[in-house]
Amino acid sequence: MQVQFKVNGKAKNVDAPPNTFLVQVLREQLKMTGTHVGCDTAQCGACTVLMNGRAVKSCNILAAQAEGADITTIEGLAAADGTMHPMQAAFKECHGLQCGFCTTGMVMSAVDLCKHHPKASEGEIRELLEGNICRCTGYQNIVKAVQQGAVAMAA
Repeated sequence: MQVQFKVNGKAKNVDAPPNTFLVQVLREQLKMTGTHVGCDTAQCGACTVLMNGRAVKSCNILAAQAEGADITTIEGLAAADGTMHPMQAAFKECHGLQCGFCTTGMVMSAVDLCKHHPKASEGEIRELLEGNICRCTGYQNIVKAVQQGAVAMAA
């Protein structure tokens, strides 16, 4: 079936069987490999993208469900000139990553978190990121990055 949506501001028309997940289309057809596949069960959050401005786990969304949607992947988060999004910069500055596997999904979730909860406390950030698993960091630097990113996004 034909599915039309925007990815990072560009119109896309893809051919995807009805049982194809959005993450498969992004990675395999559109070659946007910044969206990672971790668990395939919507538990780890590595596949998180923004769909119509809200964080969704793309391994749990059928491509057909994205019909007409506006999708933002990690590749589309930075400015056109390559300047990092404030949340990306905060993750870098606060060393909110180790192996990096969860980072793209974590950043996308953090962007959504800060848009809807710009003054979230440390406890709220930890709770709101519950759907994203990091097996390396212990989360302390991730929380710092989200706090710093929230301030930068509000500026």
